[in-house]
Amino acid sequence: MTSLDKFATQLPSGQVMPAVGLGTYAPKQEDDEVINAVKTAVKLGYRHLDCAALYRNERAIGHAIKQLIIEDNVKRQDLFISSKLWNTCHRADLVRPSLKKSLEDLGVKYIDLYLMHWPFSYKEGGRFYPTDEEGGLEVSDIDYMDTWRAMEDCVDEGLVKNLGASNFSVDQLKRVVNEARIKPVNHQIEVYLHYANTELVEFCKSKNVSVTAYCPLGSPWRFNAENLSHPMALEEPVVKDIAASKNKTPAQILLRFLLQRGVSVIPKSSNPVHIAENIQLEFQLSDSEMSKLLALNKDYKLIVGHKSVRQHKYFPIYRITQFKVVNPIT
Repeated sequence: MTSLDKFATQLPSGQVMPAVGLGTYAPKQEDDEVINAVKTAVKLGYRHLDCAALYRNERAIGHAIKQLIIEDNVKRQDLFISSKLWNTCHRADLVRPSLKKSLEDLGVKYIDLYLMHWPFSYKEGGRFYPTDEEGGLEVSDIDYMDTWRAMEDCVDEGLVKNLGASNFSVDQLKRVVNEARIKPVNHQIEVYLHYANTELVEFCKSKNVSVTAYCPLGSPWRFNAENLSHPMALEEPVVKDIAASKNKTPAQILLRFLLQRGVSVIPKSSNPVHIAENIQLEFQLSDSEMSKLLALNKDYKLIVGHKSVRQHKYFPIYRITQFKVVNPIT
């Protein structure tokens, strides 16, 4: 037992989702780096691994899991593994095959949490990002509730323990909560110092849907400071001052800040030192420190998707004052 256990989420399935997990989106990392990162994390105490078909590294993660189990570092039931259904597989008949591919790559018989990566769909086919001759993304108009029902069938079959959403708007998530036979237990969304996403976070809490923050450190590798009036989250003077006063890193302050907001975190790193630091969060931020950090919200969203899909009928409506597209959808 640690003081972080109080932030874990008790799910209706009886499972417990740890509040700190390892993010595995690593587009520039080779398989060996991914394997080493996962093995390092689990040996340090991580039990939550966040994966996705889009990340194209689930096979490497599966190798790491297999090695960890063989070496008696962990049992499968001790791990909480999430994965995500990608946009090209929203058609009902493609949901189960996509899930089965993730299960095969990860080397497991079930996924603890299966998320719909986005509420809108791309044209079905072999490419993750199908494009037309002009470079725009090709879409389909599948209703996300039809996709959700196919995901529910996967729960019935025992291939998935829990269902969740990712990148949905308030209205879209409300529809799922109201219409679904199997309710979402988690919503994975962008939340960090400069994007508090308060309305969506509070709505989730009101519906007993836990929240997991991706980009909890402000995605510094994506950050483009050009024409911005503020520094990246890790460089904010207030964050650095609080970190210095507690002998912690700025990253630890940003992660603990979200935990105390009731939001789980899945920071990604392949650096063993950073992986260790990102789970060493057993300290407390005062009310005053929390207030100072909350005041740094700028409604500044980093991930908003490719311009060619923003007119999609199911594209989520963001309530933000500014954003900067620094990377396609993740």
